[in-house]
Amino acid sequence: MSAVDSQPTATAPLEVPRASNLSRVKDSLVHFKEKVTTKEGWVGDYDYAWLCKPTLPFLAKKGNQMPPFYGLNDDLPLLLAITSGLQHSLAMLAGLITPPIIFASALNLDAETSSYMISASLIGCGILSLVQMSRLHLFKGYYLGTGLITVVGTSFATLSTGNAIFNAMYRDGTCPMITAADGTITRGACPDAYGKVLGTSLICSLLEIGMSFAPPKVLKRLFPPIVTGTVILMIGASLIGESGIANWGGGSNDCKNRPETGIFQLCPTIFAPRPLPWGSAEFIGLGFLSFSTIILVEMLGSPFMKNISIICGLVVGCIVSGATGYISDSTIKSAPAITFLWVKTFKIGVYAPAILPMLAVYISLAMEAIGDITASAEVSRQPVVGDVFDSRIQGGILGDGIGGFVSALFTVTPLSTFAQNNGVIAITRCANRGAGRWCCLFLILFGVLGKIAGVFLAIPNPVLGGVTTFLFASVAASGIRVLATTKFSRRDRFILGAAFAFGFGNLLKHDTFTYLFERVDNPNKGLQGLFDSITIVLSTPFLSAGVVATILNLMLPQEPEEKLVDDTSSVERIEHDVESQDEKDSKRAL
Repeated sequence: MSAVDSQPTATAPLEVPRASNLSRVKDSLVHFKEKVTTKEGWVGDYDYAWLCKPTLPFLAKKGNQMPPFYGLNDDLPLLLAITSGLQHSLAMLAGLITPPIIFASALNLDAETSSYMISASLIGCGILSLVQMSRLHLFKGYYLGTGLITVVGTSFATLSTGNAIFNAMYRDGTCPMITAADGTITRGACPDAYGKVLGTSLICSLLEIGMSFAPPKVLKRLFPPIVTGTVILMIGASLIGESGIANWGGGSNDCKNRPETGIFQLCPTIFAPRPLPWGSAEFIGLGFLSFSTIILVEMLGSPFMKNISIICGLVVGCIVSGATGYISDSTIKSAPAITFLWVKTFKIGVYAPAILPMLAVYISLAMEAIGDITASAEVSRQPVVGDVFDSRIQGGILGDGIGGFVSALFTVTPLSTFAQNNGVIAITRCANRGAGRWCCLFLILFGVLGKIAGVFLAIPNPVLGGVTTFLFASVAASGIRVLATTKFSRRDRFILGAAFAFGFGNLLKHDTFTYLFERVDNPNKGLQGLFDSITIVLSTPFLSAGVVATILNLMLPQEPEEKLVDDTSSVERIEHDVESQDEKDSKRAL
């Protein structure tokens, strides 16, 4: 018998029995029973007293231990999941209600439509945030969602661009202008303009969906921090001027021009409970009260209150303004008790001049997503390099793009990843997706309860302005933080200077490019649409600055890195010919 024949026969590999669907369901039911029927399942070992303890000097004790950190897949106590989810929902609440309120005001929509837009925004953001947190595997190495607590909300970039698009619609006759008997010209209600923005954003969302399948390294090379930081900074700065400070003074509608006649002679209109001229001391005081409340909560509040400081500012401002007669309950009475998506609908259309600006908006949303997902991964103690992280970037951008498509069907403007919730994760030390799912549930609940939207709509403009000014300034500060990661070489400073020339130029003199093509004689409809698109891009600070920064970043050659040599021969030295102070002190000591 040969040696080959005498070898032992191969044994078959051991088969690990797979758990059946029935056993998985049984295990889930057992885990659910333990979760809801035991103290450990409800409370765990989290220090809830720390979460509610105010930051006061006499309460500060050295040696206090921080609560445990709950990662993505850790077993999370039910009470902590609910409280963390509530904090997440309240932290993003002001950012979700602000865009629909401003859009409705810009288009002079009635109270019922305005309250529906707020409710639809809350419901849509809750549903699509669930998708963004899911991390569903599609095919090969592609995913949908990030798998982190990355909630989505109505994009502030859309807010800034939408105002420019609405202005163009009123100029070209798409939306009606009303001339009063005294010659005063005001804007009429134009719900169709909102429908055209929704339809245009639905089509343009395909760009971000396509971008999600590009390698993240390519996107980072196209949009480095010098570009993304510039865009985010200009978004925040432009919103402060267009909406925040304007509402702080009394209103961002025509009353800010202080006309001598018409319904906007006083702010917000002459039919308000206590109308006053724009910039009145009473308005400034109400806004400052809300603004200062946010600061006081940050200084003295508990970790829970710090997470909802924006809501605290709104609540205090509303209590004082309600007691002094600045709040009307008409919007609360007109709002339905229960509502949902599609209770109100808008005629979907496409506004051709808005296509180019909306494409630029979706590019900026992809830029924002890269930075926000990176921050979410860091605060969740997940790696920010490697294939897993790249797949989170890809899935997050795809989630943003699909969210933009679906949100238009939900009658909600494009959504973007919200960065505010990273602060909630850092403070509560809870990065578990269970808390994020509770956040989505609370958002949907807030939206379904229609009276809540009516309450938000009743907030006086100065109170809303004081809060949103801080909110938009925080966006600008985020842009500065992104810019701070650059090396600020001569090339970076050149790109930044050129971008700021357009961005701040438009911000300080917003009608500079409005008349750019005024002297072109009888352009056809297509050419006029192109002119309008270019005008909207050039007249929107973050779009013009972002375009300039992107083009220069691709055109200008990279500077060679300078080698650091430890050579001190060229360092200037100062030789004292007089006795130094240290020498005098040593002699005195002797």
